Amino acid sequence: MPYSLIRELPYSVRSNLPEHAQEIYRQAFNRAWQEYADSVDRNDDASREVTAHKVAWSVVKQKYSKDSYSGRWKPKDSALSG
Repeated sequence: MPYSLIRELPYSVRSNLPEHAQEIYRQAFNRAWQEYADSVDRNDDASREVTAHKVAWSVVKQKYSKDSYSGRWKPKDSALSG
């Protein structure tokens, strides 16, 4: 169930992340979906989908952080805020 477009992402992703972060999430999810197709490649009994979502959030959190005051996700690198 890879995502072709960011508008296909779960509402929780679309409603919280800025567009650039959504694209990062989409790409990371799709890569993880392919990489963890075989259950022996996963660390636990999580489904392929759960694993791909965990990986996608992890990748987003490498590049974005949630502002504790506003609750909005902001790029960690000022060059991304352009």
